[in-house]
Amino acid sequence: MLELPVVQKENSNVETRTRKPSWLRVKLPIGENYKRVRSLVDQYNLNTICQSGNCPNMGECWGAGTATFMILGNVCTRGCSFCAVKTGRPPEYDEDEPRRVAEAIRLMEVKHAVITSVNRDELKDRGAEIWYQTVVEVKKESPDTTIETLIPDTRANWEALERMISGGQEVVSHNMETVEELYRKVRPQAKYARSLEQIRRIKAFGKRTKTGFMVGLGETEDQVEKILDDLAEAGCDVVTIGQYLQPTKMHLAVEEFVHPDVFAKYKEMGMSKGFSFVESGPLVRSSYHAERHL
Repeated sequence: MLELPVVQKENSNVETRTRKPSWLRVKLPIGENYKRVRSLVDQYNLNTICQSGNCPNMGECWGAGTATFMILGNVCTRGCSFCAVKTGRPPEYDEDEPRRVAEAIRLMEVKHAVITSVNRDELKDRGAEIWYQTVVEVKKESPDTTIETLIPDTRANWEALERMISGGQEVVSHNMETVEELYRKVRPQAKYARSLEQIRRIKAFGKRTKTGFMVGLGETEDQVEKILDDLAEAGCDVVTIGQYLQPTKMHLAVEEFVHPDVFAKYKEMGMSKGFSFVESGPLVRSSYHAERHL
C-alpha cells in the first residue's frame, strides 16, 4: 500500500497529511449493547448527536450503553462551517419528545445522561420550554440519573437561558468550539464574547459549567492559551479539547492533525489555570466520557 507523505512542521509536534494518522483510527461499531441502543433510538424515534454529528466515538459509547440525545429535531437554524448537522428551517417541534427521551434513558439504565439540541433561533424562547420539560421528565423517570445538558447559544436571551437550565440538571455545557480569532470563519452566526457571557451566567446560576473547543483549524498555541484564560475568568469548571475532523467536502478542511503530545500539553496548561477537569485528546468530544467530569 502506498504511504502518503508526512509533513512535520518545524519546531512542532503537529503533523499535516492527507490521510488520518494512526491515533485517529476507531473500531467499527459492534456488539449487543450497540444494537440495543440503536434499537431504542429507532423505537422511540429519537435523534442523537452521535449520528447527526458523525461522531467517531459512536461505536465505543453505544457499545457501553450510552448516547447523547439531541432534542428539538435534527435541523439547525445555524450554518456553522464545521458541523455535520443539517441546516435549514426546522419543522414544528414535538411536544411529546421529553417523555420519549425520558423513557429511553430509563430503559437504557443510564447513570449519567447527556442531552443536546440544535439551535432554534426562530423560536422566541429558543426552545427553552422543551429543554426544561425534558430535564424534568428524565428526573421523574430516573431520579438517580445525573444529567448534563449541552445547550446552544441563546443569542443573549437570558430569560430563555434561565428556563433552559432550571430543570434540575447537574451540569450545563455550552461549547466555544474554537478560538476567538477563528470565529468568523468557523461560527459566523455566533459571537465569542456572547458565548463567554453565557458561561458566566450559567456559573452565576449555580451550575457546574463545561465547554469544549476544537483544534486543528489553524489556531496557534498562544490563541489556545488565551481561550483557556478567558474560560477560567468566566468561571468554567470543565473543558474538553479535541481534534477537528472534516465531516464532508463542503465543510472546512483540516489544517492540522494535532499530535497526542500536544493534547497532553494543552491538558497540563488547562489544569494549571484552575479548571477542575480537562479532557484533551484527538478523539475527545463534548460528551465523551462525560461521567468522568462529575
